Amino acid sequence: MPASPREAGIWWDASERRSVRSVLRFFGDPGQTGLVLSSLSPARRRFVAGTVGLVVLVAAVVAGTAAVRAVQSRGPEVTPVAQDAQPPVLLVPGYGGATDDLEPLAAALRAQGRDATIVDLAGDGTGDLNVQAGVLQRAVQAALRGGARSVDIVGYSAGGVTARLWMHAYDGGSVARRIVTLGSPQHGSDLASLASDIAPDSCPEACRQLATDSDLVRSLNSGDETPAGPRWVSIWTTDDQVSVPPETAVIEGALDFSVQSICPSRQVTHGQLPSDPAVMAMVLAELRRTPPALPSTSVCSVAAS
Repeated sequence: MPASPREAGIWWDASERRSVRSVLRFFGDPGQTGLVLSSLSPARRRFVAGTVGLVVLVAAVVAGTAAVRAVQSRGPEVTPVAQDAQPPVLLVPGYGGATDDLEPLAAALRAQGRDATIVDLAGDGTGDLNVQAGVLQRAVQAALRGGARSVDIVGYSAGGVTARLWMHAYDGGSVARRIVTLGSPQHGSDLASLASDIAPDSCPEACRQLATDSDLVRSLNSGDETPAGPRWVSIWTTDDQVSVPPETAVIEGALDFSVQSICPSRQVTHGQLPSDPAVMAMVLAELRRTPPALPSTSVCSVAAS
């Protein structure tokens, strides 16, 4: 008695079996040999049999490729951290690495009892953003060695791009609780593109990486823009003339809003984002124990008082 397909090591999954059935319906069911195949000449029957085998092989290859892609798309296993914690806050400067820009926000966080650290970027802050992601990783490790179980990250301008690079490179999904970005050119900036085109010698590596068509920008946005683990928040201003267009700050999957969607009459430039009282109130609200949510308009009146 001939071996069964399973015993012979020939066993197809459901999708492959459906493909085979479709082919057999077209050529005729071999279990009913008199329907189609028996009417063909021996040469034609050999041709049909070979065609069926080829189709089955193609179906198996396609199914296997899809399975590999599904496994690859899952990424690293993530264990989200507690959302009701109040961990240390790491503030990542923007292009140029100026820490003074973030001092007002760090002071506001400390006034609420939070542990806030401004990350010192490598070099003059205009080098490879992947290197800056490594600098952020060292700051994260220092916080964990100090007893923290998680961190909150606030990235201003290019610092928000650095935060996303860190998430991808260092599997930050099981470490970060919240990631808040401020006016970050997540999809590149037309300003960086212009600089890299007309004055490439004056556009350092980070500048070139922030061009809208850069390899870094394309790679960063080719998959999930907000990987699992932390809650993501993107705050930006319609008055931005550095991260342009301002909507470049929008990342799919984040709580996303402009300053003007909350405070319509408020004018906030790119450089004012980390120190504007209304924006600082928004950031503080998003870093509370409660889940991120659109802030109330009370942040506008509090800031004005």
